[in-house]
Amino acid sequence: MAEYKTMEQKKKFYRSGGWEQLRLEALKRDNYECQECKRQGMVHVDSLKVDGQRKSIELNVHHKYEIEHHPKLALVLDNLETLCLSCHNKMHPEKGFGKKGKQTKWNDEMW
Repeated sequence: MAEYKTMEQKKKFYRSGGWEQLRLEALKRDNYECQECKRQGMVHVDSLKVDGQRKSIELNVHHKYEIEHHPKLALVLDNLETLCLSCHNKMHPEKGFGKKGKQTKWNDEMW
């Protein structure tokens, strides 16, 4: 069984054909809508591709159980859900996502 502990192992996984195919299945199953926004009664759908411009990334396919700790579930469709970037970042505060504003490097109270 593959391990996904290092950044290089994770990058290799997320660049694989198996992941890309399953990712598209999850997006289609979820109708290209953020499932967390949907649970809250809102709608957040994928962006549209405009000719001559790069498509903005609006949605992410999220592993409910992270591949680092649950490698057997890495390619299991039921372990995936479509989330908008905002909701996905809120799911991962430990990685520094979802923080508002800059963090100060020192405490102003010291001065």
